[in-house]
Amino acid sequence: MNGGALLLHGGGPTQVMNASLAGVVEECRQSPVVKALYGARHGIEGALAEDFYDLAGQPAGRIDAVARTPGSALGSSRWPASAADYERLLEILDRRGIRFLFFTGGNGSMYMAHQIALAGAGRGLRVIGIPKTIDNDIGGTDHTPGYGSTAWFFACAARDIGEDIRALRGRVTMLEVMGRNAGWLTAATVFARSRPDDPPHLIYLPERPLSRARFLSDVEAMFRKHGVVVAAVCEGQTDESGRPMGDLGTPDGFDRRLSGNLAHTLARLVIDELGLNARSEKPGLLGRSSMAFISETDRREAYLCGRAAVRAAVEGHTGMMISLERAAGPEYGVTAGLVPLEQVGFVERLFPLEWITPDGAGIEPAFLDYAGPLLGPMQYHARLAGPG
Repeated sequence: MNGGALLLHGGGPTQVMNASLAGVVEECRQSPVVKALYGARHGIEGALAEDFYDLAGQPAGRIDAVARTPGSALGSSRWPASAADYERLLEILDRRGIRFLFFTGGNGSMYMAHQIALAGAGRGLRVIGIPKTIDNDIGGTDHTPGYGSTAWFFACAARDIGEDIRALRGRVTMLEVMGRNAGWLTAATVFARSRPDDPPHLIYLPERPLSRARFLSDVEAMFRKHGVVVAAVCEGQTDESGRPMGDLGTPDGFDRRLSGNLAHTLARLVIDELGLNARSEKPGLLGRSSMAFISETDRREAYLCGRAAVRAAVEGHTGMMISLERAAGPEYGVTAGLVPLEQVGFVERLFPLEWITPDGAGIEPAFLDYAGPLLGPMQYHARLAGPG
């Protein structure tokens, strides 16, 4: 089947989203059946407005440079498309002779890609999803492009904040980490430790509800032991009743409410209840946008997913998402596979409970084996020789 292709981006950007774009562009250029390649400006909204970049016409050097640039060169969108929007999109694709559609995004975007595939069944359209999310919460894949780079950022942030806190005893710091309902990124702060007593001293994941009483007890105990405390907390942490411990923010495009200002809330709790000197840190969007923290493994795998998506569509697949399948054995490696979109749309893959320590405030070694190959290199601070 010959025809044009369209690439859409959905959801929050990452450091390596553009590497997937580059993979799509390069594979399309090599395919004899892809006759044109467009990129929708700002995702589904741009597609519906027929606001397109000519990706095939971009110079190779520019695509190479974009592939190493964080964010989304196309722009993105959280527009909650309706059935009428899907029908309008199909009319546009038919009129322009577009037969291949690639949708890069998280589980919300994969839901939309599935709906497009269903609406376009029997119309000669092939739809392939390209996984993307810093949260690492898409099912059907070992991990997601975007996770390794952001995990590396937060691990280094915890390492460096911890070194600052160690310098002046008597301080408590709450480090708020992105992740909504999944604690994959927060767990990665464990890589900040090169010694058993290194910060973060406490790591809390939303997969394990946390009571305020237990939180305060943990902080007090760690403060007595170390004289300082750094706690890494996921933005979506809930209490024992399932209520968000931070403020509820504005719903996103898919009506998902995000918790905010959790670190500030917990720091105030420590000040008010324990009388300790506490403050909060919330790097926020820096975690997914810092050019200095692009993991080369993450970038290569994002590029791999883009190329694999085009190959899958050309081979006749539709209604599928590219997955990363980890090779068995001690040497790290991945191959690209396929998983049905219906199995990943709006399905959150949470952090495994067995990788959380029994006390609920730490991470088991098995996670380090899993995530270690995905991050960039960790360098640790030197210490003076002497007591302790």
